[in-house]
Amino acid sequence: MIKVDISNVWGEVSLPDLLAMEKEVFDAHMTLSERTGAGNDFVGWLDLPVREPTEEIIRIQKAAEKIRNESEVCVVVGIGGSYLGPRAAIELLQGPNHNIGKGKGDPQIFFAGNGLSTRHWNELMRLLEGKDFSVIVISKSGTTTEPAIAFRGLKWMLERKYGTDGANSRIYAITDPAKGALRQMADEQGWETFVIPPSAGGRFSVLTPVGLLPIAVAGIDIMSMMNGAMDAKEAYDIRLFGCLELWIQFLDEPNERRLQQF
Repeated sequence: MIKVDISNVWGEVSLPDLLAMEKEVFDAHMTLSERTGAGNDFVGWLDLPVREPTEEIIRIQKAAEKIRNESEVCVVVGIGGSYLGPRAAIELLQGPNHNIGKGKGDPQIFFAGNGLSTRHWNELMRLLEGKDFSVIVISKSGTTTEPAIAFRGLKWMLERKYGTDGANSRIYAITDPAKGALRQMADEQGWETFVIPPSAGGRFSVLTPVGLLPIAVAGIDIMSMMNGAMDAKEAYDIRLFGCLELWIQFLDEPNERRLQQF
């Protein structure tokens, strides 16, 4: 059995110090939950966890299954949160070497468009040679330099391999609901599209299609993940420190007794 000594976890912070912060914690929580603070137009991430699949999540699951069935590789094009979110989630759940041994039915996931390295691009081209692949391109505008360059190169490779119609069936765009260069291209070419919610910034987008589609392509159950996110949301919806009498009793216990309770 593992024992953890948390007797010094608070350092020099005393119980009166903690209690003195309670009003600040309450006020901060209310500002966030009531969306009355600065930047309140970008707190849509509060509403992202769900218990039941939405219509868009069902479309994501179907698109992911199609990609998994017809592709040995899926290339995710994005930068910033559009790149780091899905990559971090996949590596967390499947490890940094998640691509080893994968192929059609369980495709490898590679990332592009997060830099301008020629070496990286040449390596990616070698990895794609002779393989069936699909592309997920993520951008609100479609004009950010790095993903725009990478996507155009991958689109050219798809068209050369599968023809225009075949290429269009293998491109999935996650972008603004109404405007931007990528939205225009997607509508003109007939790519399947998913929406980046305007109220969720890139750093908070992993539970939007930005993260959910690549994660689903990796073979991860996105509804289990969403339910876990909802569990966490409910568990941490705390407006007060709460249970102060129990907390005081715990702090008054000798160290050995604390360890047993923990």
